[in-house]
Amino acid sequence: MYIFSEAPEVFLHTQFVDFRKSINGLVGIVEADLARDAYTWTLFVFCNKAKDKLKILYWDKNGFALWYKRLEKQKFKWPTKLTSQVFELTHQQMSWLLSGYDVLDHEPLHYQSLI
Repeated sequence: MYIFSEAPEVFLHTQFVDFRKSINGLVGIVEADLARDAYTWTLFVFCNKAKDKLKILYWDKNGFALWYKRLEKQKFKWPTKLTSQVFELTHQQMSWLLSGYDVLDHEPLHYQSLI
């Protein structure tokens, strides 16, 4: 999305969120659970448990803005194997997530040679 291309950082909240929460509730999660400053032009991405809704919260110069997307048939490829509450996305990963791709791909493997 072009509207989000100028954001310096994108953080994905890995745990599912009750989507009855609006701006104030999501700002509370950003500051209390993620220990981040919500009053920056940083994007914070949230998903519901059914993985068919996505909210993006950000500070827009003089107030908060909340972007919302609902899928009609598919589900977002939400990373469920992460142990931390927050994951930093690149702008490319953000675009992939909104387009329906898996943003984490496969977990890296670490092998050691026997030589």
